[in-house]
Amino acid sequence: MPTPTDVKRAAVLGAGTIGASWAAWFLARGLQVDIWDPRPEAEAYVRRYVADAWPAMSRLGMAPDASPEAWRFHASPEAAVAAADFVQENAPERLPIKRELYGRIDAALRPDAILASSTSGLIMSEMQAGFRSAPRFAVGHPFNPPHLIPLVEVVGGQETAPETIQWCLDFYRHIGKKPIHIRKEARGHLANRLQAALWREAVSAVVTGLASVEDVDTAISAGPGLRWAAMGPHMTFHLGGGEGGIEHLLAQFKPAFESWWETMTTPELSDENRRRIIEGVHAEAAGRSMAELVAERDAVLLPLLELVSRRG
Repeated sequence: MPTPTDVKRAAVLGAGTIGASWAAWFLARGLQVDIWDPRPEAEAYVRRYVADAWPAMSRLGMAPDASPEAWRFHASPEAAVAAADFVQENAPERLPIKRELYGRIDAALRPDAILASSTSGLIMSEMQAGFRSAPRFAVGHPFNPPHLIPLVEVVGGQETAPETIQWCLDFYRHIGKKPIHIRKEARGHLANRLQAALWREAVSAVVTGLASVEDVDTAISAGPGLRWAAMGPHMTFHLGGGEGGIEHLLAQFKPAFESWWETMTTPELSDENRRRIIEGVHAEAAGRSMAELVAERDAVLLPLLELVSRRG
């Protein structure tokens, strides 16, 4: 397989929100990109997405030879992967669809090409089983949007070769990502499970009348969310222990945390509870369009990413 620093051409299979975002990032890193998506409108969508993302790519820093035009759209996935050193697969989150796609490209992949799936929760062992190229398949799960959020979770399946895992970690790091190695398979991997745990309590707070949707969101965005941009929950609590660090915090707050955990329940996403969440979100959005909300998010994310990048 090529060394991660030698990759010149990447394929993107599936060009919805995640795939188009990946394409923008690969282009900004100076790669040639081959794209396939079965939807008739996909090529035009990618062109708009890359054009809209390019100012942010320029602001965050690009490779000297980066070009927003260095991509080709293909009529089949086989054609898209034929010359690729690396493939980022972004097909819909359905196991049969993933396996059908893998069956199509298995023989078309170069014998040294690596494939990473953007799946947010499927198990690679189930996705790769029985394919010739399975040792070169891994999960490379990004966070939306991949052209802005640095995290990538790398997970191997039962047939994934150890060198494939290391290759993916090195490649994502080389193109400016923050990859982490998830050491065993779990549905949802790691970050989505953390998100799901937090959102479970966020939904519970709304449906039990503890707080409104907007107040729940403010509790995070104006509170711990600001700290989490600098460091994760374990290191944040280490600082929360003062001079005694995590040892002091665990000794002092163990009873409190355990008592809070005991009261936490899993809410049902019933029709009524879904209605409460939906109405609360629309009330918080206050008539702003999705494009306006995305612009607001990115206006905060971009300077934050620049600050984190300077920190190293």
